Amino acid sequence: MTAIDDFRSETREWLAANCPSGARGPGPVPTGSTKIRIHDADTELWLERMVEKGWTAPTWPVEYGGGGLSNDEYMVLIQEMRRIDARAPLAGMGTSLIGPTLLEYGTDEQKQRHIPPIVRAERAWCQGYSEPSSGSDLASLRTRAEDHGDHFVVNGQKIWTSGAQFADWIFALVRTDPDVPKHQGISFVLMDMHQPGITVRPIRLISGNSPFCETFFDNAIARKEDLVGELNKGWTVGKRLLQHERGSMASLVGGGVAADAGPTLEGEAKSYAGEDDGRIADPDLRHEVVTHNMNDLAFRLTQRRAVEEARGGGTPGPATSIFKMYGTELQQEKSSLFVSMRGTRGLGWSGDAFDEQSLEDTRTWLSNRAASIYSGSNEIQRNIIAKRVLGLPD
Repeated sequence: MTAIDDFRSETREWLAANCPSGARGPGPVPTGSTKIRIHDADTELWLERMVEKGWTAPTWPVEYGGGGLSNDEYMVLIQEMRRIDARAPLAGMGTSLIGPTLLEYGTDEQKQRHIPPIVRAERAWCQGYSEPSSGSDLASLRTRAEDHGDHFVVNGQKIWTSGAQFADWIFALVRTDPDVPKHQGISFVLMDMHQPGITVRPIRLISGNSPFCETFFDNAIARKEDLVGELNKGWTVGKRLLQHERGSMASLVGGGVAADAGPTLEGEAKSYAGEDDGRIADPDLRHEVVTHNMNDLAFRLTQRRAVEEARGGGTPGPATSIFKMYGTELQQEKSSLFVSMRGTRGLGWSGDAFDEQSLEDTRTWLSNRAASIYSGSNEIQRNIIAKRVLGLPD
């Protein structure tokens, strides 16, 4: 047996012994927020065991509480978790976005202060990028950070701040020099959300949920030791973080484990269209589901190949826009299939006539309409692909 075979065997044995039954299949996944209490005992136990193992951030260095796994070992861990339908023990922007960015750009002191609380699920993060007048043209942002010696005083507004109402910290792009070209006067700072200078207002969406927020800064404080990268050169740090986000690479190389959860398209299609010798009875629906599943598998394999080909095992550069764009379209297609296969029963908003899964799928379908807009619209991703991947002229 090879070393990776030994690791697979050990991992399979450990997961079988340590993943509680209540942490398998659909269910809650903690974010580390101090504002959200974990009510499910198995979810809490699963988190505690994975924290102790270092597998809330499997590829991160052991010195910060991570698992220190190689990419090959991480792939095995993901496969073995999916085999038993184990949920991710931890999710959110801590493991997927700011953690990997700090590991690359943070000082030793910043890593020691911020990374372990992420790994231990003691802190949830949100992102302060977009502003009411700075969405697609992010570099035109106007939130100001004035130098006050050992700290910055921040004033301005961010919008579409995902999960801000539950976040403990925010990473944000701020204007620190208004007298230079717009890309050069931006800095990347971290701020504690538990301060009187920050106000959060959730935004209610068509789905009925409020995952996004408006965030206001009124003389908020960002400490100098929480400036990531160089002063006025935060655009470089901010772009790198977006590559982690747009590539959806967090489940592969960013640190956090991701495992599929919820009903499958095939299973739901059989329940509504019936079965014919083990297959979905309706040939048109069967074709749609099989096509989607094949495209989804090809997408996952392409992501994995990109990770393996990336130098140093990190996230690829502009090519991540391909993953964001196509991944979004797959996400929207899947939610549309869930709704359409139910016919009129897939359009319920509330009431006893609709089961809980149908209502959840309808709201997910509505929520996913925004997926091709946030984190950089698909139109922007196509421009990036054209210019920086294909090398086409402006």
